[in-house]
Amino acid sequence: MAALHVIAFGALFHFSWRNLAVLLLLHWVVVGLGISIGYHRLLTHRGFKTSKGFEYFLALCGSFALEGGPIFWIATHRVHHQHSDKDGDPHTPRDGGFWAHVGWVLFGHRPHNADPIESKYAPDLAGDPFYRWLTNWHWVPMTVVGLLMIALDGWALAAWGMCLRIVMGLHFTWLVNSATHMWGTRRFDTRDDSKNSWWVAILTFGEGWHNNHHAHPVSARHGLAWWEVDVSWMTLRVLKTLGVVWDVKVAKT
Repeated sequence: MAALHVIAFGALFHFSWRNLAVLLLLHWVVVGLGISIGYHRLLTHRGFKTSKGFEYFLALCGSFALEGGPIFWIATHRVHHQHSDKDGDPHTPRDGGFWAHVGWVLFGHRPHNADPIESKYAPDLAGDPFYRWLTNWHWVPMTVVGLLMIALDGWALAAWGMCLRIVMGLHFTWLVNSATHMWGTRRFDTRDDSKNSWWVAILTFGEGWHNNHHAHPVSARHGLAWWEVDVSWMTLRVLKTLGVVWDVKVAKT
């Protein structure tokens, strides 16, 4: 983790518009498609349906975030919803803002491989050979792509497209665990501390409308008002029009 941050900082001294474009494109593919739409709205909450092939593609994109394999991520998030801001929540700010943001990753229990909690909270994924493989070896596809970037274009592109992009993605998604349970507004009177944060929503393609999400966890749309920008929801609307996704669940408010 320390090495990633050092390399990410060094990447800033090798700026080019191409490197920036690659970083932004991969950030959307990995965090937007992979984490927000794939890991979260599809695999965790089953907010819509799609083909198994596209589901696997989204999960593969999510693995490039270096946030753990799909079974680990989904199980952890389901535990969070069951015990949100209570005993058993793996990353509540009630245990400290630093803990909620990154402390739980560095010092907490992180079952990245097969673990009883994963079988209990993600049995729908634990029985799938692809998800078991990707959870155990989630770092392999990302490493292969990083090495290809170095071989084809040198260290600068890899530093931007992999290291800086990973560090940005980690901190942006960790803000959903920390910032949106500490600061923001509340539309719904949920039993947790979840809040809506427009700036976290901008950074995470709509995941910052967290109070909306905790009130309606199955809804594939998090930004429920016209002014609540939710890029992942916009993407899902396009995919639905193209017939790639269907049976999309939306909260009625």
